[in-house]
Amino acid sequence: MATFNYDEAFSRNIGWVTEAEQQKLRNSRVAIGGLGGVGGVHLLTLARLGIGRFAIADFDVFDIVNFNRQVGATISTLQQPKIDVLAQMTRDINPEVDLRLFPNGVQPDSLEAFLEGVDVYVDGLDFFAFSARRLTFAACERKGIPVVTAAPLGLGTALLVFGPGGMSYEDYFGFEGCDEMEMAIRFLVGLSPAMLQRGYVADMTRVNLAERRGPSSIAACQLCAGVAAVETLKLMLGRGGVRLAPWGSQFDAYRMRYSRTWRPGGYRNPLQRLMCRLVKWQLSIKSKG
Repeated sequence: MATFNYDEAFSRNIGWVTEAEQQKLRNSRVAIGGLGGVGGVHLLTLARLGIGRFAIADFDVFDIVNFNRQVGATISTLQQPKIDVLAQMTRDINPEVDLRLFPNGVQPDSLEAFLEGVDVYVDGLDFFAFSARRLTFAACERKGIPVVTAAPLGLGTALLVFGPGGMSYEDYFGFEGCDEMEMAIRFLVGLSPAMLQRGYVADMTRVNLAERRGPSSIAACQLCAGVAAVETLKLMLGRGGVRLAPWGSQFDAYRMRYSRTWRPGGYRNPLQRLMCRLVKWQLSIKSKG
């Protein structure tokens, strides 16, 4: 039976990181809320970077509709808890990994334990999980924990990082007093001010914010994981070069375009407000059609 050796398993990381930095990653903890499309691949990507400690939260089971994008979704894992499947996959990468499991998802009564000793929080929650996301982001802000969120929009990824010295999540998105549709629009526009994903949707009938549904792709989820992992690495190693919100980034693989945006004032920014109005107008035209 083969034996596990941490230094050998992650030796090919050395060069991009030093041996001392690899040991720092080994002793760092990342929390991931949600293990679906992006959360699962976030976990496995960070595990292969050699990060040795995680707190993971998810309450769902795998279904066949997850097959197109979720790394743990297979015939053999149907109806199994996502958190159990992904935990086993992570242990198969690093048997020494320290995993704290929260099978009820992100909950108010377990949030303190979930974020205890965490160096970086990586957001993997469902797009529409506004209550859990606001709760978690607010707790991270109080604790000074940086937050990395990478959204699979179109066939690409949009990245925001919140942390000490940057704009808060609530100030950036302005969710207070909004209904769910307004939050969805502000979240969509706030994640991707450049909206590079617009214009190539093949079937607009598959996009319906009111019904909480839209198309997805494994390509976008994997792009998210790569981008989020690099930002997480830089944060944990103190490398610098991380721009906090209201800075944002988006890469669209379909168009092969990259955009870095700066929206001072967040949702109050005139360009942001204009884009929100445009999205609302497009949605109204679609509903009338």
